[in-house]
Formats: sequence, C-alpha cells, structure tokens
Amino acid sequence: MTKPNKSGHIRLTSHPEPGAAARRPIVWGARDPAERGPIVATVTRPGDRNAIGAHGGAYGVYRALAVTSGAMNPLARPDLANTHPAAAIGPHPQWFDPARIVSLDPFGHVAQEVFAKEIAEGLDIRPTIAVTRARITLPEIADAMRARRLEADGDVLKATGDVAVVKIAIEPVWHLPGVAARFGVEETALRRTLFEQTGGMYPELVTRPDMHVFLPPIGGATAYVFGDPARLGDRRFKLACRVHDECNGSDVFGSDICTCRPYLAHGVEECVRQAQQGGAGLIVYNRKEGRALGEVTKFLVYNARKRQEGGDTAANYFARTECVAGVQDARFQELMPDVLHWLGVARIDRFVSMSNMKYDALVKAGIEIGERIPIPDGLIPPDASVEMQAKKAAGYYAPEGAPSADDLARTSGRPLEKY
Repeated sequence: MTKPNKSGHIRLTSHPEPGAAARRPIVWGARDPAERGPIVATVTRPGDRNAIGAHGGAYGVYRALAVTSGAMNPLARPDLANTHPAAAIGPHPQWFDPARIVSLDPFGHVAQEVFAKEIAEGLDIRPTIAVTRARITLPEIADAMRARRLEADGDVLKATGDVAVVKIAIEPVWHLPGVAARFGVEETALRRTLFEQTGGMYPELVTRPDMHVFLPPIGGATAYVFGDPARLGDRRFKLACRVHDECNGSDVFGSDICTCRPYLAHGVEECVRQAQQGGAGLIVYNRKEGRALGEVTKFLVYNARKRQEGGDTAANYFARTECVAGVQDARFQELMPDVLHWLGVARIDRFVSMSNMKYDALVKAGIEIGERIPIPDGLIPPDASVEMQAKKAAGYYAPEGAPSADDLARTSGRPLEKY
C-alpha cells in the first residue's frame, strides 16, 4: 500500500521507514514457538509484518484481483477453527537446527495452535502448511493390481484401487541467511539479486535488513505419505521415497516425450508396497515446472529440439535448453531436502530416482540413501528415449553401480514384462 514518509513523499511499501526494526523479530531455529515467533506476512495490519512477501506464493496475485474486483474484503481474516492437522507431524530434531531447514516454517502446520493467543489478540497469523487425509486413484495402480504386483490390504490400498494417504501442502518460507549459506553467497548479494531479477517487486529485500524471512512468489510442494507418518523418521521401518519435480504435460496429460508420469506412478507403486510391508512411503511433489524454467520455455525448447538439423538427438538435448533459457537446469536441489528434514527423515532405504542432482543434495544434507530404484525399461515411452540417452550420457542419470531395470526385476522377483 502507499503511505507518506517523514518528508511527505509517497513510498510504495507496506513497511515503516528503512532502518525501522520489526516489532516481532524471528529467532530462526528456536525450539520454543514463543521464542521463535510467528511468521506475519499478512497485509491487514502492515505494522505487524515481520516477513517480506505474501502468503500463497504466486496465488497472492489472485487475492489482489479478488480485492480489486470488490469480491473480497481486504481486511478479511480466515476462521481457522477445525483446520488443525489431520495427522501429527513432529516435532523432530531437525526443526531446531537453523541450517537444516531454511525454506519452510517448521511450525507452519500448527501456527493456528501454537500462536492461538496472539491470533485471539488480533494478530493476523496464517498457516503455511496444511495436513489432511485423502485417497488418491491412479490407473497405474489398478494396472499393478491386475498384474498382481499389488494386492489390496484394506488399509493402505483399498479393494477399489484407492490409496489412503496423508497429504501435506507446503508454502515456501525462506530464511534468507540460511538460503544464502546453502548457495555459498552473502545474504546481501542474495537479497539484491532477488530484488533485481524480480523487477524490483520487493524493495524490502534491500531496504529492510532487519527482516530475514521472505515468502517468495513461487509454487511450493506437496508431500504424500503412505502408511503411518510417524514411521518416516524411525529407522526401524524402511522408507521408499520419490522426490518428483512437476511436469504438467506428462504428470496430468500423459505427454510421452519424457518419463515423468511413468516414473511418478512407479514411485507411488513402490511407496504403496513399502507401506504394506510395514514401512512407509513418501512422494514429495515440487512445483518446478520445466526444470524450474517454466512451461513456456519448456515448449520453446521442444520446438527447437525437434526442428534442428538432424532431428531431436541426445547430443543436443541439454544444449538446446541452454540456448533458449541460458541455463540447462534451474532447479538447483539445494533447498529440496528441507521437506524431508521437516518430516524427520534421516534415511531413505529405497530411493525411487536416478537423478544425481537429487541424490547428491540429499546426501550432502545428511540423509542416508540405500538402494536407488530406476524406472523399469518397460515404462519408458518410445518418444522419451532421447531424454534417457541424454541424461545417461551427461552423467545425470544412472551412475556407476546403480541397479539396472533387469537387476531390479530379478531381485524383486517380479518379471519385468509385468511392468
């Protein structure tokens, strides 16, 4: 909003003058929520804010449109009665290590509970994580049941083919000093680059050095837990996990130019199986469309690959992306392990991914990984062969010593042709 400063000029900011201290400083990593303090990124009372940005990531713009059109009262506050988590998550030791979790609020799912007093006093605090229970239905799971790779147990997998899950939506909440440390840069350099590369959308990044929390205008993550969430961090129980980056064309519409949906569905099957065997399964779905370059860039790259002389080849797979986008891959998995830390995960027994970027980020973050599970050859669409060849040639996929699809079929006792 606009407000006059001491000199009478209008400043386009919701914060006080530069240099003014936030009323409610945040002590990142504090064990006691009262000491840590709530994340206040709402605009109903600007003076209470102690975070840069707004709730909802990119969806915050739609809230602005709702207010502009008169459909929504700008001072409206949510009634948070009965919105508490449908399953208990944490606390885990990782919550209180300020270096382990830097991109989400560990108390984000219980903000309405641990800060109930402050909310009752008028502070507009909103959860940044929501935990619910649901059932998911995938035709690939029905196929697995028909092929007798999976059988209904009535608990995790129903006779109808529905799978019971705990579903967790997570908004990004960045602690800027921690994010800067992950990328090996100074916080001031990170702030200035974020400010410049978003066209100056967030002047507080450079004018409010006392505010160290930023809610970026990006998509978050959704975690799907198969089995008891309490087993995710308990080494007595085996964990199968896939960390998946969004691919709308494949995941939702079944485009066959990549292996994204087949690998995701295979991950779900492995998670169901592990939960049925007394362990747990976990899918983390990150909104990083087109290697975090966006879908427009992704489709432009598709055109460039297919129209180049000689056709679409593995040799030019990454080169064409870099020519269009300026970088081969913008996902930079340094922040990805935070969700697993929040869930208490210390070891993944069966990692359903052959991505070296993901593997290296998890291991560097202190998460042990046992077996790595490749996508079975029978699940790779013909049009995705270029992608697979390019990733293998670049050392991006299938590192030395990783089990092949044939090895997996032999050790699991399930014939490969049944996939």
